[in-house]
Amino acid sequence: MLLKLCSRSIFLQVIIGLILGILAGVALPELSAQLKPLGDGFIKLIKMLIALIVFCVVVNGISGAGDLKKVGRIGLKSVIYFEVLTTVALVIGLSVAYGLGLGSGANIDLASLSGNEAAALSSGTHLHGPVEFILGLIPTSVFSAFAENNILQVLLFAVLFGSALNLVGEQAAGVSKLIGEVSHVIFRIMGMIVRLAPIGVFGAVAFTTSRYGLESLSHLGALVAVFYLTCILFVVLVLGSVLRVCGLPLLPFLRYFREELVIVFGTASSDAVLPQVMRKLERMGIRSSTVGLVIPTGYSFNLDGFSIYLTLAVVFIAHATGTALSAGDLLTILLVSLVTSKGAHGIPGSALVILAATLTAVPAIPAAGLVLVLSVDWFMGIGRALTNLTGNCVATVAIARWENDMDLTRAQHCIAEHAQARNAEPSGSPHTPLARPGKTDA
Repeated sequence: MLLKLCSRSIFLQVIIGLILGILAGVALPELSAQLKPLGDGFIKLIKMLIALIVFCVVVNGISGAGDLKKVGRIGLKSVIYFEVLTTVALVIGLSVAYGLGLGSGANIDLASLSGNEAAALSSGTHLHGPVEFILGLIPTSVFSAFAENNILQVLLFAVLFGSALNLVGEQAAGVSKLIGEVSHVIFRIMGMIVRLAPIGVFGAVAFTTSRYGLESLSHLGALVAVFYLTCILFVVLVLGSVLRVCGLPLLPFLRYFREELVIVFGTASSDAVLPQVMRKLERMGIRSSTVGLVIPTGYSFNLDGFSIYLTLAVVFIAHATGTALSAGDLLTILLVSLVTSKGAHGIPGSALVILAATLTAVPAIPAAGLVLVLSVDWFMGIGRALTNLTGNCVATVAIARWENDMDLTRAQHCIAEHAQARNAEPSGSPHTPLARPGKTDA
């Protein structure tokens, strides 16, 4: 019975992979240190399809929406929501770190810090001005956007392509149908790749445990503990309040996405579950065009977990190095973080790179202090990814309710049914059909 249940549930398979990864990392550290490619390979397989999935979902959603003004309205509302929530996250992180005096008393001697890694991260990092940022959204060519897997550039082209199909109308019906069928094939491939999630989690956790040890998993210090507690409070109080206003309970909502959250926990990457999350949100009764616009944009602009991390880490470094912070310094940290936290998702090693850029822009704090957080960045990356994913799922619900693009009764039923059907086939199964655009209209 247990074997049958495990064979049908990706959630249980991922949990088993996670436990085996910890055991392997402790018992066979040398072998486990060589297993990192398993986790990296799984994430690369997912990323291989993300640009195509975003393109197909957005084009199908917009071409079937019928009202281009509505698409623009959703985009504007999304930007407003993202700005408000990430600002709240930044303020919470700053307030908690400063209020608790996080890092105070560490008395780190700057001369003792090895700045080699920090210098490597800081080299070439600079703040992008608004003009440079906007120009960066425009790809050199359509093919380069897909080749570089630049989601924002792909999203821009998808919005233009879908809008053009909408304007052409019946003459482009064949193209719209073709893209719809391609999306079904891509999602079927994704279902096959998702089956490899337990192996990817096993490799990632085994490598991490062998490198840092169990002691590092349980004794990461005040910074990591405060960060996780702050993320939990943000999810429960802020995101929970948003969901309550939308008419959905927080805990059942989180259980609905439990398979995806466990995969993110094991891989420290929310990229690994983007397609599955989009499908589940559509299944809840949210219009596909809304999901296709909010989720990909939110992955770059609605980074709640990253925002909390950024202000916590900056204040921690300041306190640990004995740097006194004035009210002006705190305001500077907040304003700079509002800029640097946007679009960080697509940068390799984004957290440390953007943290380096932020420290560089706040002269009062020594940039060499970046070295202090290098050893715990991976562990904090798990919390960042989990909070970012939860925030984007909640954002999609909020925008959909704001636009009346969500069937609330269907969403409540879907969440309740998922909670009851413990033995049902998981949503990530390749046998689960993809809801066609327009079917989930409220």
